[in-house]
Amino acid sequence: MLSVVYKSPKMDQTYLFVERRDDFSRVPTALLNTFGTPKLAMIINLATKTHLGQADLAKVKEALMTQGYYLQLPPPPENLLKQFRADQV
Repeated sequence: MLSVVYKSPKMDQTYLFVERRDDFSRVPTALLNTFGTPKLAMIINLATKTHLGQADLAKVKEALMTQGYYLQLPPPPENLLKQFRADQV
C-alpha cells in the first residue's frame, strides 16, 4: 500500500497522506484551501512499515481506504507552566 505524503506550506508540521500522487479528488475543498498548495514530502510504502513518526499506522491505512486521505496535525504545544506548577507540589 503506497501513500504519497504532502507538507502544508501554511501550517507547520501538518501533513496530508493520499493514495496517488497529485490526486486530491477525495480531499474536501475546504481542507485543501486551509492546507494550502500541497508540497510533495515523500512517497512511502505503508505495507513495509511497522510504525510512523507521529501518526498511528493503522489509522492512516484505515483513513486512506475509507475516505481517501489522512490529515496529520502537529502534536499540541507543551504547557510548560502547568508542568512546572505540578512539579512544585
